[in-house]
Amino acid sequence: MLVTLKQILNLCEARQCAAGSFNTPNLESVMAVIEAAEELDVPVIIQHAQVHEEIMPLCVIGPIMLDFARRAKVPVCVHLDHGETLDYICGALRMGFTSVMYDGSVLSFEENSANTKMAVSFAAQTGASVEAEIGSMGKRETGSGQANEKEDPDKIYTDPGQAKRFVEATGIDALACSFGTTHGVYLSKPKLDFSVVENVRSLTGIPVVMHGGSGVSEEDFRKAIRAGVRKINYYTYMALAGGDGVKAQIKEEAFDGPVMYHDVVSRGVREMKENCKEAMRIFAMR
Repeated sequence: MLVTLKQILNLCEARQCAAGSFNTPNLESVMAVIEAAEELDVPVIIQHAQVHEEIMPLCVIGPIMLDFARRAKVPVCVHLDHGETLDYICGALRMGFTSVMYDGSVLSFEENSANTKMAVSFAAQTGASVEAEIGSMGKRETGSGQANEKEDPDKIYTDPGQAKRFVEATGIDALACSFGTTHGVYLSKPKLDFSVVENVRSLTGIPVVMHGGSGVSEEDFRKAIRAGVRKINYYTYMALAGGDGVKAQIKEEAFDGPVMYHDVVSRGVREMKENCKEAMRIFAMR
């Protein structure tokens, strides 16, 4: 069933848990995530980042995401992740996306606020929810980077006071909060500042979103959720699990004869689904 981000966040707030938000830049990842959510009977968010346009155009994958969401047995939000331009965001809204994120984190506070406020007005026309960002997680949402503090000089932790002013000025439904996570593969254990989450949540009164969720320990996920995180973005390690499954399938079949593409794809979907299920169990605080 297709729902908005706000509806899922309200459900998570009632359950004191978080929803996984998974990038799905192809049919196989959409299948893996939806099947995992249905098997565990948990709400889920599938999302497409603007940076993934080079991997899969929104005009191709968007309708597929929406179709799977409508037919799903669990609540599914179809979300635009890291929308960098208002035009791209409007395209997703016209398509039927039930949530969008405007990412103006590299802009000045004033310009980020003004653009986000416009995104909120556009989303209101279709009843969609809006997420925005204050601070910076560093690397873009491709999942191909390697993350550590030395390689992320642009990472900026969210200032709770500024977050409060931003939420009041824009009327957003959820705030992406930078508290030590980074997009990509972690080379060392991330040092998370949960007080940032607690203070942002306390001052703004809205759900906090955790970006760069792949590679974070189960203990830290649970601490973040208890601090007020209600949406956790997750992609890199799911994609790696699928890739590892494909490599294993090729090695196994290479000794016996030809490698069939459909077998490789099926193995990738299965491995991604199992990785998603493990993440979903943690996010649901089970």
